[in-house]
Amino acid sequence: MSAVDAIVEIFTWIGFGAGALFAGVAFVLYIADGTWVPVRAMIDDLGDRRVARWFDDDGGVGEATLTPADDETIGSADAADVFVRVGSLDRMRLHRRSPSVRAFVLLALGLIGLGVAGLVISIVSLFAAG
Repeated sequence: MSAVDAIVEIFTWIGFGAGALFAGVAFVLYIADGTWVPVRAMIDDLGDRRVARWFDDDGGVGEATLTPADDETIGSADAADVFVRVGSLDRMRLHRRSPSVRAFVLLALGLIGLGVAGLVISIVSLFAAG
């Protein structure tokens, strides 16, 4: 076994192992994140801060203060499509999925891709060696 074969095998095992681990972490984070549904929120300027207000499915009125990043993304609009957490009247964000879930999913996919690439290189090298 050459050094290249050993390195490719290490990348294969690390890619599949770490990819599976990060996929599991992403799944746990996804479950813990809860259910977020799209709503149309009205943006109110209160002078010192801006808030988003919306109606939920049960007729309750939700309200959340915009973060500086949310405020910058929404701009001067008086309404925005946002995502709110089911059962909560004070949690709002602009994306359905949490940034941490997206990061772990991308990391898992990248590592599994490394494992697949290592496996393909290993098989090609096996057949090329005869």
